[in-house]
Amino acid sequence: MYYTNWLVGLKNRACIRKANKTRSINWKSFMDICNNNTTSYNRNKSEHILSKLLWKKDYKIIKKIGEGTFSEVVKARSLKDGKYYACKTMKQPISSLEQANNLREVQAMKRLNPHPNIIQLHELIFDKESGILSLVCELMEMNVYEFIRGRQQPLPDSKIRLYMYQLCKALDHMHSNGIFHRDVKPENILIKQDVLKLGDFGSCRSLYSKPPHTEYISTRWYRAPECLLTDGFYSHKMDMWSVGCVFYEIISFSPLFPGTNELDQVTKIHDVLGTPDSSLLQKFKQSRAMHFDFPPRKGSGISQLIPNCAAPSLSLLYQMLAYDPEERIGARAALQHAVFRELRLAERRADSLRRALGTVEGGESSGTPSSVDHLWHTPRQGRRQQNIKHVAPPPIRRNASRYPAELPKINVAVPAPQITFPVSTVPALTITHQRSLPAIVSKKCHSRLAQPRDESRQSGFNNCYLPPLDRKRGGY
Repeated sequence: MYYTNWLVGLKNRACIRKANKTRSINWKSFMDICNNNTTSYNRNKSEHILSKLLWKKDYKIIKKIGEGTFSEVVKARSLKDGKYYACKTMKQPISSLEQANNLREVQAMKRLNPHPNIIQLHELIFDKESGILSLVCELMEMNVYEFIRGRQQPLPDSKIRLYMYQLCKALDHMHSNGIFHRDVKPENILIKQDVLKLGDFGSCRSLYSKPPHTEYISTRWYRAPECLLTDGFYSHKMDMWSVGCVFYEIISFSPLFPGTNELDQVTKIHDVLGTPDSSLLQKFKQSRAMHFDFPPRKGSGISQLIPNCAAPSLSLLYQMLAYDPEERIGARAALQHAVFRELRLAERRADSLRRALGTVEGGESSGTPSSVDHLWHTPRQGRRQQNIKHVAPPPIRRNASRYPAELPKINVAVPAPQITFPVSTVPALTITHQRSLPAIVSKKCHSRLAQPRDESRQSGFNNCYLPPLDRKRGGY
C-alpha cells in the first residue's frame, strides 16, 4: 500500500514538472496574433471616427453592408429627411478637400449626374483632421449578381430586356459624356424595383485619353479580347463586350467566360466564339510586345449554350460579343436594336402624354424632369437600325471641346510614350473611329498571359452590396 501511494505521488509530481516546463514559443503565430489585434484595433478606431464624423453631418450608421480593397460601405440614415443612404468611405486618407474633389470617381459622378440609370451622388463628406472621405449615395436593394444567385426559374424575357435597355442607356450616357467605365460586371450593376443603375466609377477613364491604357483593369471574366491580347490598346467598346457577358449571365445564371487566368480566359473565348481571322490577330500582334499564335478552332456558338434564347436577343448578344472591337455594336446603336422596339414605343407614348399634360396645365414645365420622365425619355439622336448587322458607336467627338481633359486621379503614373494610332475605315451609318489598332514598335516587356492573376479582388463599390467573399469571380 505504501509503495502504491509513493508511485502515484511520483507520477503526479512528474506531471506537474512537465506542465510547468517552459514551452518553446511559436513566434510566427505570436506575431500573427499581434498583427490581427493591431488591425482590429485600427479598424475599430476608424469605425469610431467615421461614426462620429457622420453623426456631425446628421447621419446615423445602421450597419456595414460591404467592404472592398479600397473602400467600405455602410448603410446610414439621414437625421434630416429620414431616408437611408449608402455611405462609401475610402480607406486611403485624403489630404485636402481639393484632392477629394479631384478624385476620378467623384469627378465622373458629378459629370454624369443626374441620370435615371446612373447611381446618384447625394453628398461628399470630408474630415481634414483624420483624412476620411465619404461618398453618400442613394441606396439600392441589391446588385445583379445577388439578384440572379440561386435562382432556378429563368427570368421573363420582358424583364431581361428592360434591364439590358437601362444598362445600355447608362453606357450611352457615359460614352456621350466622354467617359467609359472599364469594369462593367453584375456586382457593379444595382437594381431597385425594376430600375437598374450603374455604379462603381473608380476605374473609369476619359474617351479622349490616348492609349496605351492600364492593361489589367477590367475584371477578367468580363475583359474584352483587345484588353487580353494587346498592351493596353483598347477603347470604350470594351464596355459593350462586358455588357454582352452580363446579358448572357442574366439569361443563363452562369458566367460565359469564367477563365482562371489570362491564357485560360482567351481559351474559353475561343471555345465559344472560335479563333478570329488571321488579319485581326495580326492587328492585335502589332500592339503587343510578345507575339502569340492560336491554332484554328471553330467555336460551339452562343446559341448552343442558351437554346431557348429568342432570336432578337441572340442577334444583339452576338453583336455585343464581336471579337473585333471595330465590328462591335455601340451603346447608342444597341438602343435602336429590334429587341428593344416595345420599350422605345412605350417611351414615346409616355413622352407624348407628358407633353400633352404639360400643355393642358399651361405649357411645358420648366426645371428638371422627374426620374420617371428621364426613364421614359426617348433618345433623339441615333438612327433606327433595321436589318443592319453592324452600326458604328455614337458621335462621341462632339463633346471633345467640352471635356478635353482626362479625369484626374490621385496617384499619377509615369506618362506613357506617345504612340501614333493608325486605323482602317469601317463602313457604318455614323463613323466615329476612323483608325484601328496601331502598328507598334516591339516593346521590351514580358507577356502576362500565362501568369495567373489574383482572384481575391473585390468590387470597389457597389453602393449597396458586395459579392460574398467566397465567390471567386475573375479579379485582377
